Amino acid sequence: MAMTPRRPTACLLTALITAGLTCSAGAQDDVRLPDLGSSANALISPQEAQDYGASMLRQMRALNMVVDDPLLDDYINDLGHRLAASSDKPRDHFAFFIVKDPEINAFAAPGGYIAVNSGLITIARNESELAGVIAHEIGHITQNHLQRAFEASKKDAPLMALVLLGAIVAGASSHSGDAPMAVLAGGQGLLAQKSINFTRKDEIEADRAGIQTLARAGFDPNAMADFFQRMQDVLSTGAGGEDVPALLQTHPVTTMRISDAKARAGALIAAQKLRPSASMDVQEWARTTVPIAFVKNPASLLEPPKAGPIDTFALIRERVRVLAGDATREASYYGSNLHNRHDFDTPANHYGYALALTRSGRGAAAIAQLQPLLRTSPDNLILKLALADAELQAGQRAPALEIYKALNAQSPRNRAVALAYAKALTAGGSRDQASLAASLLRPMLDDASEPEIYSAYARANDEAGDSVRASEAYADASYYAGRPFDAMEQLKRLLKRTDLDYYARARIEARITELTPLVLELRKRKIQTADNPDGRQQQLQQDVDCHGRLCVDSGAAPVEAWRTNP
Repeated sequence: MAMTPRRPTACLLTALITAGLTCSAGAQDDVRLPDLGSSANALISPQEAQDYGASMLRQMRALNMVVDDPLLDDYINDLGHRLAASSDKPRDHFAFFIVKDPEINAFAAPGGYIAVNSGLITIARNESELAGVIAHEIGHITQNHLQRAFEASKKDAPLMALVLLGAIVAGASSHSGDAPMAVLAGGQGLLAQKSINFTRKDEIEADRAGIQTLARAGFDPNAMADFFQRMQDVLSTGAGGEDVPALLQTHPVTTMRISDAKARAGALIAAQKLRPSASMDVQEWARTTVPIAFVKNPASLLEPPKAGPIDTFALIRERVRVLAGDATREASYYGSNLHNRHDFDTPANHYGYALALTRSGRGAAAIAQLQPLLRTSPDNLILKLALADAELQAGQRAPALEIYKALNAQSPRNRAVALAYAKALTAGGSRDQASLAASLLRPMLDDASEPEIYSAYARANDEAGDSVRASEAYADASYYAGRPFDAMEQLKRLLKRTDLDYYARARIEARITELTPLVLELRKRKIQTADNPDGRQQQLQQDVDCHGRLCVDSGAAPVEAWRTNP
């Protein structure tokens, strides 16, 4: 079970370049991510691009810029892969995540990594609007715009990397949670001067590719143009506050561009009425698309979702609002509006209110908000999971465990259910319950990159008495949270134990071997990360032996951040 990418050696610097350009403000035509190499794979291979994107995501996690929630992760990835499967490059690697940022924006990164800001999701009226923005970003990737942009500004990239590195160093050494973003904002003046832009031609190409993708995936092809039109209308009336310009700066919209998008959408709708999409043919699907186990008939992807009493997207939107914001403030927002506005009295807003109440320590009040919703939709997994969370917070552990158990039996591979159930079993439970929690989480580790899953697995093993597995998982949690030095020190200390069997020792040594190139690269470039302040640079230099490997007999103290600060 490999826990680290195969080629982490030079990932960090390029990933930070990408992240820096992502955060920068718009220049003339459009501000977008830098990326991969040049023509085809001349400057960078697809695997290197994927490594760079993964490294960027880890660094963003280290700065607490990512909304990590298995329910939201699964939703945004299910939606994104539905679109990617209908794109011009369905076999390419794609990964989707949500950024903790109220600005209305989205961006594409190396290796098919696509980020959507929480602010964009909370302002979207329906799933088709969100799908339209994601399809546009997929279009930037499938049309090779990242490669073109990177090639056009190779000379400026090192300068931007240094600016961003300075921001990360300052943020990591500060005790303020807002410091990283404040420093990034301070560096945007310089970044805006040198940023890599997508041209207006690129934007139109991404529109056209995205609209085609929307149609193939069964969404309304007009959704993209409608969303941009709405943003432009809000900006022109001055009713959108300060968030709207961010979207329009990075995606410059003109009346001609909107008209072109609508005309193309109309043509696609007319063509669809004449014949079904070829991409939905079973044989064509199997030949051109990455296998998707749960899709037996691709034509089913074009079927509109079954209407239910509660709109799933509306629930997801409110979950994003609460998890990306301050729970106490959001509880006040929902409570005030539900009391004062009749039009605010919707199931989704009651669900959002319940989440905010649970997260601010008022589980009993949250239960009161959820019970009427469940009487209308008794089988809704999202609502039942929220009820179990609220009951657990309110001290009603036994009924909460019953709900988790039933949900897990109903959806045994659901990561949100398994993680919540495992946490509940581990907290205040017996050793047998902790062992059950570890068994629930273990299958999820095969393809997981979320630190919360590893830290929960570590705690379960701790409570179950398997301290070796727990220590390995704590190290993995540190690594995926953007703390590679902490991960390395934990593994080195773990390798000193005299009670390791052959297999455990082999696993730990393999992970040290995988992490060593990345740590050495960081040390060589004297890059300070959140887990590598000035005082440890000298010790790290002493840890490198003549063969370029990190010694495991160093006296460095372990840093087990995930034991005390998950």
